[in-house]
Amino acid sequence: MAGQRSNGAILEKKLQNKAAGAKNDAPTPSQTIAAYMDKMKYQIAEAMPKHMSIDRLSRIALTTIRTNPKLLECSMPSLMGAVMQAAQLGLEPGLIGHCYIIPYGTEATFIIGYKGMIDLARRSGNIKSIAAHEVYENDFIELTYGLEEKLQHVPWFLRKDAQPAESGKIIGAYMVAKFNDGGHFIHYMPISEIEEHKKRSKASSKGPWVTDYTEMCKKTVVRSGWKWLPISVEIASAVTQDETVRKDITPNDEPFVFDMPTEPKDGETPQTKDATQPNNTDPQQPADGSGQDELEFE
Repeated sequence: MAGQRSNGAILEKKLQNKAAGAKNDAPTPSQTIAAYMDKMKYQIAEAMPKHMSIDRLSRIALTTIRTNPKLLECSMPSLMGAVMQAAQLGLEPGLIGHCYIIPYGTEATFIIGYKGMIDLARRSGNIKSIAAHEVYENDFIELTYGLEEKLQHVPWFLRKDAQPAESGKIIGAYMVAKFNDGGHFIHYMPISEIEEHKKRSKASSKGPWVTDYTEMCKKTVVRSGWKWLPISVEIASAVTQDETVRKDITPNDEPFVFDMPTEPKDGETPQTKDATQPNNTDPQQPADGSGQDELEFE
């Protein structure tokens, strides 16, 4: 009788160990996301401009997702959609500040950063230089609009007419763009207008508005002046993807690929990659077509 009880206990223990092992073998959310990312590799590569690497983007995207526990709780379609948006625009998510993937409930939201806006504008080939700066209350700034525009901005720590001990609060931000034809564009926004833009953002209480406030102020003034820049319709429309949730991961939607302009020959204007043309530098797809498998999300 004692032997039967002993055998029963051993059997029960084995069953418990087997169940525990099966549970431990279940993929983690991070592993599941990595598997989907790998399955989408060739679809993402098809959407990317030639100056980007699919392996690098995958690593950066996975690192971004893994280091934010809330992103691991987001739906798979919204996560993959955000990665596809970054790929199409040729922007890298994360610390570099090109773009961000922010959790909003169970959906991943794609947000273009200040450096991403600047990078997109420069790809037009028509802009010689573009930059934005924040203005503090102890800075000296003089701005005049009209036939002869004038902007002079002296940071608080470089002022010779006064010696403030600190910068004070941010009171605004401005953008200056110089064009290849000799023209320029100046756009200033007071902090009250920037805050109004922030309030309209569903990510106003999280993400870069919390961690990179100054950069978002500069991004906001660039975005506000976006429509006045001499850039292509395709690049101009890229801003419409900002702060959106995308669940369709098909890489054929507009805007498609925004590549770096090629070096023009004498007498020619800079050319950017046609968004309708395939990317000839993409990795070779498997012969069995496995890279084009349709993904199904539950």
